[in-house]
Amino acid sequence: MTIDNSRLSSSSTATRPRLSRADGSPVRALVVDDEPTLTDLLSMALRYEGWEVKTASEGRQAVTLAREFRPDVIVLDVMLPDIDGLQVLQRVRGDGQETPVLFLTAKDSLDDRIAGLTAGGDDYVTKPFSLEELVARLRGLLRRSTVLVTDAVDPEVVVGDLVLNEDSHEVHRAGESIELTATEFELLRFLMRNPRRVLSKAQILDRVWSYDFGGRSSVVEIYISYLRKKVDAGRSPMIHTVRGAGYMLKTAP
Repeated sequence: MTIDNSRLSSSSTATRPRLSRADGSPVRALVVDDEPTLTDLLSMALRYEGWEVKTASEGRQAVTLAREFRPDVIVLDVMLPDIDGLQVLQRVRGDGQETPVLFLTAKDSLDDRIAGLTAGGDDYVTKPFSLEELVARLRGLLRRSTVLVTDAVDPEVVVGDLVLNEDSHEVHRAGESIELTATEFELLRFLMRNPRRVLSKAQILDRVWSYDFGGRSSVVEIYISYLRKKVDAGRSPMIHTVRGAGYMLKTAP
């Protein structure tokens, strides 16, 4: 079996805001893998989320389903019996579909990960994987999609005088608007969702950039610097470096 922690409880899914399409219909997910047991488990987990799921075991079948089903997100195995996942993605993109794609594969080399991301994939998970983590990553991809909405009661995340709105992507500190890039916004959201908690560079890379291969930790330092210039400039600092451990966001003294 290629899945760890493969059971999702209904109670764990019930505590999360339910995602839906803008018209109120269920999220559509396409799962592409040639392992029937794996596609069954993934389908079950995504249906717990209230999503409509279709599956494919071959690449050409996946391309046809993508055209007919018009999914909102695709889980795509790289190794398939006919054409590989990279070719599937190329054809999907060639049809003009910008559907978020999460690659799923047993490969774990740096070159394979980079190939999947540079081909136009949005995230990359290697087997074995945690089913709950995979669902969380898919939800993260969908939250960035303009065709989806969430039933969360309050989209605002508040830490001290810093306010982030997950729906409008607006950020304010002490009532003053702060303009952030998409990546800066995702980084700040992760920090604000975990106040007073030390987050390592590896955790930040995994959650914000969705990869964990080496040699890229410097990108975290760069974006933390960008955030400090916008969030902390001229104010009491909220973003702190914990030497040898990572970064923490906490209310200003």
